[in-house]
Amino acid sequence: MEAPPAEMDAWTVVEPGPIAGRPLRRVRLPVPVPGEGELLIEVEVCAVCRTDLHLAEGDLPPRAPGRVPGHEAVGRVAAGGPGTATPPGTRVGAAWLRSTCGRCRYCRRGAENLCPHSTYTGWDADGGYAQYLVAREDYVYRLPEDAPAAALAPLLCAGLIGYRALRRSELPAGGRLGIYGFGASAHLTAQVALAEGATVHVLTRSPAARELALALGAASAGGAFDAPPEPLDAAILFAPVGDLVPPALRALDRGGTLAVAGIHLSDVPGLDYQRHLFQERTLRSVTANTRADGRAFFAFAAAHPLAVTVADYPFDRADQALADLAADRVNGAAVLHMTPPG
Repeated sequence: MEAPPAEMDAWTVVEPGPIAGRPLRRVRLPVPVPGEGELLIEVEVCAVCRTDLHLAEGDLPPRAPGRVPGHEAVGRVAAGGPGTATPPGTRVGAAWLRSTCGRCRYCRRGAENLCPHSTYTGWDADGGYAQYLVAREDYVYRLPEDAPAAALAPLLCAGLIGYRALRRSELPAGGRLGIYGFGASAHLTAQVALAEGATVHVLTRSPAARELALALGAASAGGAFDAPPEPLDAAILFAPVGDLVPPALRALDRGGTLAVAGIHLSDVPGLDYQRHLFQERTLRSVTANTRADGRAFFAFAAAHPLAVTVADYPFDRADQALADLAADRVNGAAVLHMTPPG
């Protein structure tokens, strides 16, 4: 590969605020230099996540001014810092989890997603809304050469968090799963559950998303606040809407679990113990993912290829991609395609 340039194009969050105010700004930045154990990655594509929207609007305050969002970046290694062994040109993916301490009690017991010293791509360090990013070699995923980059990018967060949420929902074999909201993560998670023999019911406000759910094999698709046609053994809430927690809990059968998959959720209304929690119904959150989750998910995806529905955006329309995501105009996953500097 050619030596990287001195500067690159990137999008930064200048001042968080409503997406209508265009809080993203396109800028020129120096190309980062990889440090010990780090890789410099030339980005091919970066998927657009609702977490990026939360960052831009301030629901998730940026950890530094002018942060570059994006944590579903697929690209090729341009250079390696001291102590790295990945050859230049290798296709890799940089995901949300950027690093953990490896020493705390959570890391030692295999729960590195709960590490209090964890850092995150596009939040603690600049992410994939740029032509280059730096990532830890031991936290990137090697990706197959024979798949389109745009189909791989959403797997790095939408796929990973959905996979962990599915496991956290404790869906029994052959069980009935409810999915609330049907965006990038949900449409991948539904396919995993279906491949494992589940019956899937989708509840979402978007008519286009309901059509996609049925096309992928869901048994039913209704409005976000509708009751599913049968009691659920498990449910996953992908929509960041706390008002959906009570109806989702009511839809659970005895012993069912509702897993909340988002990093941000609006306020949850008061719960009635008898209607929402009695009979051993469980409400639990989902926090990031571990690298073990990632390895398991990518192995699953290799054995059961997933149909990734993608809405393509050129790099210079990153702000529009976030606006479309906020307005539910994206069916599936929005993906930014990088372009060379003008």
